[in-house]
Amino acid sequence: MKRELLDILACPIDKYPDLELYELNSKEEIIEGVIYCPQCSRFYPIIDAIPIMLPDELRDKEEDLRFLEKWKEKLPDKIINKARPWHI
Repeated sequence: MKRELLDILACPIDKYPDLELYELNSKEEIIEGVIYCPQCSRFYPIIDAIPIMLPDELRDKEEDLRFLEKWKEKLPDKIINKARPWHI
């Protein structure tokens, strides 16, 4: 994902535009990371440079939990232990 994309993204749930970006693996673009909405406390993983910004009912819970487990040492507590739609 190109960093500039964050400027045009909004949370798909509440349309909040001021999203936070956490880069976990990046080069010229973000390979893995998290987009976080501070308004509704939802996280959206970036996997293989693709932001997965789906509504809760379309998300893959097991995939999201594996992602959180993999990166739990590098992500803030608000994502690992408190984020929606699920957390560790």
